[in-house]
Amino acid sequence: MKNLSSKTIKTHSFIEGSIKCPAKELQLKQTLTGGQCFRWKQVQDEEDKEENIRWRGVFKNHIWTLSQSSDQLVYKVYLNSQDKNCKGQNTTLKSSINPQVKDAEYFEKLLKDYFRLEENLESLYAYWSAQDPNFEESATKFYGIRMLKQDPVENIFSFICSTNNNIARITSMVEKLCIYYGDKLGELEGVEYYDFPNVSALAAAGVEDKLRKESFGYRAKYLHQSAIKIIDNGGEEWLEKLKSLTYAEAKQELMTLPGIGAKVADCISLMSLNHLEAIPVDTHVFQISQR
Repeated sequence: MKNLSSKTIKTHSFIEGSIKCPAKELQLKQTLTGGQCFRWKQVQDEEDKEENIRWRGVFKNHIWTLSQSSDQLVYKVYLNSQDKNCKGQNTTLKSSINPQVKDAEYFEKLLKDYFRLEENLESLYAYWSAQDPNFEESATKFYGIRMLKQDPVENIFSFICSTNNNIARITSMVEKLCIYYGDKLGELEGVEYYDFPNVSALAAAGVEDKLRKESFGYRAKYLHQSAIKIIDNGGEEWLEKLKSLTYAEAKQELMTLPGIGAKVADCISLMSLNHLEAIPVDTHVFQISQR
């Protein structure tokens, strides 16, 4: 880790630093925009070169800005009013150049977990390429694409929005959920950022009607009813329990939620429940493979 500092922009304190990560191990663009998650957007000044492209998004209740060089993943995480303690310490940092290292380590661990950086992707690509010539041909272009480790609540409700939908429209729907029902985290460069709503907020009376008016269509009912069902099942404890079940058991449990079929259940199992054996199969892709 290097270039560690803490500064204040307007009302935002932030911690910034970098993690050693060769470009072959992580390609931000394809990983963040390929349809796994829907809260990251490219931010780039006109004078920026392509290699200086930044990505800004929200995860783990914070606003993050990410970029990368040939061998570093560079991050900036903005602290908010809820950062009163982190591992038992006060982490709301004043303008200084010497933040507590343990705080930086806390956020760096979140980032490493999110991208699953403990996995050596280059060696996996080499192994898969040796097994499959088609994969080997694609691997040159689609290098460094990682499976994100996501929050189950955000993952479930984002993928209920994904049914019969495209990435642009899913992104718009997810953003609306955050604006209407999530907590505001702050404003950067004229853009307001919101946390993903908790299950209780999505289970409240009037949510379905509001979302129908906002063009969610039939998904409005699924979103609201799934939130109610999750609470009835035990809320966050039930979601955590799914991680300890077998993949088959977790998938069956997920499919009891309104609007979640086999493919979406596989996506959630893979992306947020750590059932890495799950393989989501798109109906259209499967049909093409049978030709």
